[in-house]
Amino acid sequence: MIARLVGTLAHKSPEQLVVDVGGVGYQVFVSLQSFCRIPDVGQSVRLLIHTNVRENALELFGFTEAGERQLFSLLTSVSGIGPRLALNILSGMPFAELKAAIEAGDLVRLVSIPGVGKKTAERLVVELRDKVKLLDAAGDRAGPARVEDADAEAVSALVNLGYRRPEAERAVQASRAAGERELENVIRGALKRISA
Repeated sequence: MIARLVGTLAHKSPEQLVVDVGGVGYQVFVSLQSFCRIPDVGQSVRLLIHTNVRENALELFGFTEAGERQLFSLLTSVSGIGPRLALNILSGMPFAELKAAIEAGDLVRLVSIPGVGKKTAERLVVELRDKVKLLDAAGDRAGPARVEDADAEAVSALVNLGYRRPEAERAVQASRAAGERELENVIRGALKRISA
């Protein structure tokens, strides 16, 4: 799985980028929120990546901030919300406002996002309200971004080993709650919990 890309921006449009990494151009889909923070074509760019593998395609979704990537993962965990709709939701309003709307159960605000109907908005609130509160508890940007990156890498490693994503996420959270800090120890602790 690709977790991060660092390269030169070769193409930029509101829906997608092409990032040149060592002569290979990677197509990356981004939200409008991330797009606004992307530098000009020809400049260096660093993106956190969510890799989506389907039967007939491998898609890369890029984010300029770890919190946005984490919220994207939460959105795709909701039944009926795929990666494209999750990206559309993230494009619909700034990251902090979206988190606040989900936490507050503000259905009117959520339904104002194109592609989000009343039932989808209700599912977002029911399934993510508590998880979004945990995101808010993470604290300042510098430290948690590293923790979120490490957790995402640990989950990705477990998924690559054949474990289901929800099971991997629970095991990584439990390992982190038990006091593990280093990536290697988080993965080791998560494996023990899954195997128990």
